[in-house]
Amino acid sequence: MGTARTVKDVSPYGFVKAHAAHLKRSGKMELPHWTDIVKTATFKELAPYDTDWYYTRAASMARKIYLRQGIGVGGFRKIYGGSKRNGSRPPHFCKSSGSIARHILQQLQKINIVDIDPKGGRRITSSGQRDLDQVAGRIVVAH
Repeated sequence: MGTARTVKDVSPYGFVKAHAAHLKRSGKMELPHWTDIVKTATFKELAPYDTDWYYTRAASMARKIYLRQGIGVGGFRKIYGGSKRNGSRPPHFCKSSGSIARHILQQLQKINIVDIDPKGGRRITSSGQRDLDQVAGRIVVAH
């Protein structure tokens, strides 16, 4: 098969893992000082166990924007939201942290993967699309 592979052709899990490793290797994203102490949402009980969770979330968000343009901070809060456990009371849906989503979007914008969409939210840039497709192509070669 000589066709070029895109993000849509590879498994989401494999792509996010590979893109997170790529972001970490490139060293262009600067980690905020609070990554080791912060919870990803108010309904979480503990901070993430994975020390590279920030890169994983950034890769996941870049993939989401690639697949659907125009998602903003509010949309990502809903996507990464989850069930708040209320003890003996019934659980309810809660949104995730907005500051983490905003910070990651700003970082992705700084390294020219996403850009502000005039219609609202963010969209992928042409260089960002090329970058993500290259990572997807490398996954296909590896497997």
